[in-house]
Amino acid sequence: MRKFIALLCAAMLLTSCLGDAVAGDSQSLPSFWDSQLTVDFIIPGLEKEQDYNLYLQLRNTNEYPYSNIFLITTLRYPNGKTAVDTLEYRMARPDGTWLGAGIGNIKQSKLVLKEKIQFNEDGEYCLQIGQALRNNGEVDGVRRLLGITDVGYTIEKAAN
Repeated sequence: MRKFIALLCAAMLLTSCLGDAVAGDSQSLPSFWDSQLTVDFIIPGLEKEQDYNLYLQLRNTNEYPYSNIFLITTLRYPNGKTAVDTLEYRMARPDGTWLGAGIGNIKQSKLVLKEKIQFNEDGEYCLQIGQALRNNGEVDGVRRLLGITDVGYTIEKAAN
């Protein structure tokens, strides 16, 4: 019964957060996010000459042991161009309170990836998201990142 309620809350969170989106998708992760695992999305065709804001969506639980997260994103354009970004986002306040929205121990964060981007080329755009978290003083990344349950993206029309 508890799993059903948690699943219902997660579904409500996702639906409410995608209200203004013109495109979006998410994928559930296994019990941890392996540092070698990337989450890949194909972005559907969108209006040309339109500015969009591209957001990342992360869902975490109280099992997430950090106050921030490092992500590597790759956006592949149909013409072969590739834009790679290494990003850091705050996930919690200094007192440990989660910044995301949600009920109970599941929080969803909407993180800005690109603002006022256009998808003017014909063909397939691909978005790839990977985690790149490291513990202080360690060279190797965190191999098994706990507490991130879902990774996704949303695209909204940008305000002019």
